[in-house]
Amino acid sequence: MLKLSSNPRNIALVESFVEKAVSKYEINPDVYGNILITLTEAVNNAIIHGNSNDESKTVQIQLRKQEGCLAVRVTDEGCGFDPNNLPDPTAPENLMQVGGRGVFLMHQLSDMLLFHNNGSTVEMRFNL
Repeated sequence: MLKLSSNPRNIALVESFVEKAVSKYEINPDVYGNILITLTEAVNNAIIHGNSNDESKTVQIQLRKQEGCLAVRVTDEGCGFDPNNLPDPTAPENLMQVGGRGVFLMHQLSDMLLFHNNGSTVEMRFNL
């Protein structure tokens, strides 16, 4: 488990955390990039949107290997959000918008994406 204060600079710690997991669980290097991108997006969202950059709040990252997959959970201390009520970043009217692509990327790059605790926890699963 990795616990970070909600400072955007801490996102840099995600890469070494993923590298250790890839080595520990002998994960195919082809999956590494997908894990790194989705986890970085999830932590970024948790810090900025979930915890509103409040450094007194933390973001927790948990990894666990299950049968045939790696499950990665990111939990913030925010009140959550409705993941079913997000604008489609691929819609023409949203193409030039600055935000709104993180959850879309997580959907595209993970094999399963689940939200828990009113959206304050996201779980991404990667087939191994």
